[in-house]
Amino acid sequence: MHRTLLYAKIHNCTLTAANVNYVGSITIDQSLLDAAGILVHEQVHVVNVANGERFVTYVIPGVANSGAIELNGAAARLGVVGDRLIVMSYAQFQPEEATNHEPRVVFVNENNCIVEIRG
Repeated sequence: MHRTLLYAKIHNCTLTAANVNYVGSITIDQSLLDAAGILVHEQVHVVNVANGERFVTYVIPGVANSGAIELNGAAARLGVVGDRLIVMSYAQFQPEEATNHEPRVVFVNENNCIVEIRG
């Protein structure tokens, strides 16, 4: 049996762009992806703190240290620039792995610069 646990989270990041004329996904600054351990094309759950929207998409990399957090395609309709988002990835663990797992949480400021990393 596998258990599904939070693997990594980018907490309270600020939406910097929304582009409905794109194929889809969420663009995230590569330095934030690296800090969280989230891979390019990985499935993520996104929560918009401003309006309560929740959706699932995949990650594409943004320029490192740019602060980019951009909703693309249909997801662009689920937020406006300035909204605060939480981006989460999940992973499957064996029970013995699950008991010791600590998710990586990346906290950012209003400019999406890393202020703290836990886990």
